[in-house]
Amino acid sequence: MIPPRVLTVAGSDSGGGAGVQADLKTMLALGVHGMSVITAVTAQNSLGVQGAWEMPVAAVVAQYRSVVDDIGVQAVKTGMLASAELVEAVAELVAGTDAPAVVDPVGVSKHGDPLLAASALDSVRTRLLPAATVATPNLDEVAQLTGVRVESEAGMREAAGAVLAYGPKWVLIKGGHLPLGGGPEGEDGRGGRARAVDLLTDGTEEHWLRAPRHGNRHTHGTGCTLASAIAAELAKGRSVPEAAAAAKSYVTGAIAAGFALGAGIGPVDHAWALRGPEGTG
Repeated sequence: MIPPRVLTVAGSDSGGGAGVQADLKTMLALGVHGMSVITAVTAQNSLGVQGAWEMPVAAVVAQYRSVVDDIGVQAVKTGMLASAELVEAVAELVAGTDAPAVVDPVGVSKHGDPLLAASALDSVRTRLLPAATVATPNLDEVAQLTGVRVESEAGMREAAGAVLAYGPKWVLIKGGHLPLGGGPEGEDGRGGRARAVDLLTDGTEEHWLRAPRHGNRHTHGTGCTLASAIAAELAKGRSVPEAAAAAKSYVTGAIAAGFALGAGIGPVDHAWALRGPEGTG
């Protein structure tokens, strides 16, 4: 049996927590065959990004064509694209591929390091987002792309509408950066457990995805992991709402199991669902 095939088009994270490394781990955990197009190489660890070098456009195009023309894909996921030239080249490739595309419009790293040139924002808006089956911006990326700043759950509809105006079929607004509501970490301010909420919509349907908000600070790679999980589930034939719900469940477990690595922010645990009760597999 040949498993569904998913292609990630993203940057390399030398620390293994995000980027292509996180994407491939997620795909393995979810039972699909992961393949990769490297768009940039970063020197990165738990403390931040110390350097980044983008690949030539010709190298990115060649990697993509090599995989798609021979092996084929059932879904594509995009992450760090770095420059306007790379965004435009990848957008053209994705638009010409008969498979759902999950676009994670990566703008900055978990530590606040820029991963997308300011000159590339217009290309993301006008070329990449229209090619997306699902776009998965966090609140900082929504502000960067649309100017809409979300301060509460009530503002997520406006954010979704602003992103959908650029042409993706669906948008998943990730609310993980919303304030906790005034209570201590892990509580909602009313004595209950805080909930992490995302909004998935195509402008007509709305799906509010809620899960417990964990106090674990080791969350490096959450955005890459969620987008890759959605792509994996789409490759299996699930609908967008089904894929997003399954991906939300997977990434919630990965956050809960996140672990310390180095002196800074550790990664989520991509293998959490594969481990036995003793955590040994």
